[in-house]
Amino acid sequence: MKLNPNVAAVTQRIAQRSQATRSAYLAQVRTALRRPPGAQRLGCANVAHAFAALPGNDKLRVVEQRAPNIGIVTAYNDMLSAHAPFQRYPDLIKDEARKHAATVQVAGGVPAMCDGVTQGTPSMELSLFSRDVIAMSTAIALSHDVFAGALMLGVCDKIVPGLLIGALQFGHLPTVFVPAGPMTSGLSNGEKSKVREQAAQGLVGRAELLAAESAAYHSAGTCTFYGTANSNQMLLEAMGLHVPGTAFINPGSEMRDELTREALRTVLGKQTLSAAGPPQGAKAPSGGSAAHAVASVGAICPPIGLLVDERCIVNAMVALLATGGSTNHLIHWVAVARAAGIVIDWNDFSDLSDVVPLLSRVYPNGSADVNQFQAAGGPGFVIRELLDAGFMHADVLTVRAGGLREYTGVPMVAADTTEKSEEKSTPALVWQAVGASKDEAVVRPASRPFSASGGLKLLTGNLGRSVIKISAVPDDRHVIEAPCRVFDSQEALHAAFTAGELNRDLICVVRWQGPRANGMPELHKLTPPLAVLQGKGFRVALVTDGRMSGASGKVPAAIHVSPEAATGGPLAKVRDGDVIRLDASAGSLQVLVPEFEWAIREAATLPATLRQANGLGMGRELFANLRRNARSAEEGACSWL
Repeated sequence: MKLNPNVAAVTQRIAQRSQATRSAYLAQVRTALRRPPGAQRLGCANVAHAFAALPGNDKLRVVEQRAPNIGIVTAYNDMLSAHAPFQRYPDLIKDEARKHAATVQVAGGVPAMCDGVTQGTPSMELSLFSRDVIAMSTAIALSHDVFAGALMLGVCDKIVPGLLIGALQFGHLPTVFVPAGPMTSGLSNGEKSKVREQAAQGLVGRAELLAAESAAYHSAGTCTFYGTANSNQMLLEAMGLHVPGTAFINPGSEMRDELTREALRTVLGKQTLSAAGPPQGAKAPSGGSAAHAVASVGAICPPIGLLVDERCIVNAMVALLATGGSTNHLIHWVAVARAAGIVIDWNDFSDLSDVVPLLSRVYPNGSADVNQFQAAGGPGFVIRELLDAGFMHADVLTVRAGGLREYTGVPMVAADTTEKSEEKSTPALVWQAVGASKDEAVVRPASRPFSASGGLKLLTGNLGRSVIKISAVPDDRHVIEAPCRVFDSQEALHAAFTAGELNRDLICVVRWQGPRANGMPELHKLTPPLAVLQGKGFRVALVTDGRMSGASGKVPAAIHVSPEAATGGPLAKVRDGDVIRLDASAGSLQVLVPEFEWAIREAATLPATLRQANGLGMGRELFANLRRNARSAEEGACSWL
């Protein structure tokens, strides 16, 4: 299928915009690739330190036999339900490595915080910057420089982008991402939201609310709504950085264990062959050489720095739009792309959204959870439809020899087939064609999409640049015009709601929530009160320089407003009673104040009490330098550029 001309045009302009930075990045990768392999790069004392704790046989393999040594970077902790299954992964991977005359070391751990625990608390102000801390921690882990490849163990919101940014600093290493899968379905997301709204109105108490939340979040595995964590997994599939079909297999199953073993085989270039066959027309990355690309296809897993090019990034953006994924990725994937020398912006997302069809309805954009999404066809169905309709680049490298078409299959453990290994037989993986949608209320073909566009819109106007996710917003709420009420914190909005002050058509402006002000926390705790107001028939919307959770959606929200108020952005000039027009159809965000008055109006400054409070407690003192150096949301809120 010929590539959609709009997708081709966006890809081309990204490549042109990124020519200098991408070329510099690839030059760095090529320099690293020319070095001696693995431990041969280091002196004897360095090598002795690196392998002192290895079992004797493993030490013999890596030192004397020069076997490939694979580094694991893990985000394991048992605070995060999604990451708790990673506890046993290193032993599983090491066992598989020995079957293939390789060695594995846990190179390092990275922090991983749960936004579900920290929502609405001061700790959430560490959340966005934890991504950059994770990236730096990944770099520290890999800086021991004795590795022939890497496995990244992580799932959730900031963890995957942080691991990916860190891994791209070691672009010469073949790298495979290893997820843990979603928990099984509990209380439906819709029922959980109803109880939250009842609690916001005082109709149920803490006991009832806790019971509902515990029934929804009940076991190991990722939360089952299609928020940032599960959007991460969809994007990794679209980028070809997973073992195909790995994203949404539940923890604790034979299939999950075998896919984890397959990740090790894949990074070693000893993957289980699927029916996809060799890649069709895989091309050298832009700015690179054909020799590098050819050497990376087939028996050798490609270095991640060559794999993640502008086509790969566009494929991720398209997959995000086609599935109604998290708005957080309009920040995170800007930063990920920049880590590979690729420069993208919100215009690119918006132009792709205009043509990419919405192919799935998963909560908060529908009633299904990710387990139902997987059962209906999951990532394999979506990727196949996008490839067949010309919305994704098929001619890309992936961690597998079969190319991106391999990601249109569904993995299964063959019931009566085994592969012989050195020590014991292991179940054989096979990939089956995904077939037609098993539930067109959840996933649809590109010929009959839920919507002809991807549901993300860029908003511009005299309040700056922002984004809105409209895929879950009722059609009659795409345009809201109303007087505004200005809040300096989410707590102030909650207090006004509780006092009954917001029962009218209203646009709530919550400012001082950007990266420089307080680290740009998610404001998901605002969803229940605003949803209650909307449910009463009031026309309400949110305008903020902060973020909303990937689980938010049905209330219109212009988020990530840039420049932020703390840097003199227009939100600092808004006053109570100003009429604001949020028009998602036209792509505009305007305060309806006469131009001459707006031009001379003085901007407020971040109150000293807030500035002081934002920097004290819960470790926020240690993040002061990140706040000072953070770029804008549209620049990925990066603290390292």
